[in-house]
Amino acid sequence: MADARVEGLYQQFKNEAEAAGYHLNPDKDFVMMLLESLLTNEDRYGYRACPCRLASGNKEEDLDIICPCDYRDPDLNDYGACYCALYVSAEIADGKKQAEPIPERRPPEEERKLPKAKEEQQPGVSSELAYPVWRCKVCGYLCGRDEPPEVCPVCKARKDRFERFI
Repeated sequence: MADARVEGLYQQFKNEAEAAGYHLNPDKDFVMMLLESLLTNEDRYGYRACPCRLASGNKEEDLDIICPCDYRDPDLNDYGACYCALYVSAEIADGKKQAEPIPERRPPEEERKLPKAKEEQQPGVSSELAYPVWRCKVCGYLCGRDEPPEVCPVCKARKDRFERFI
């Protein structure tokens, strides 16, 4: 893996994180190792699966662990870092707090493969909207349009990370 490729990805992640109010781990060597692993997974699978989780090689099955994963924000809120510690809270980034172990939020494979129960209509929400509402599964951004955006304007997740909300 070319060092220039990893450095370029580092600059991209750093810029995107700062623009969206996130913080990368202050240990640059650690971050570079994670980014190199993301690029390895991209070469291997065609997408940047979290290097700290076992990817299936099937993008549809792994959408929840494509970086930034669906679990990043809940992990940041509860523990101050995401599962792989690529993203950290401001307190950890500033050295005011140490990262702590983070339990795995991803459901076991057998649970992920179960058919999802049909969600009930939310009270007070009309099902007669002019456009479907799309939700970014990474950050929760909502938008009403025919198709989800190519890239989330908030967290920069790609189109395939959106789900139809209403």
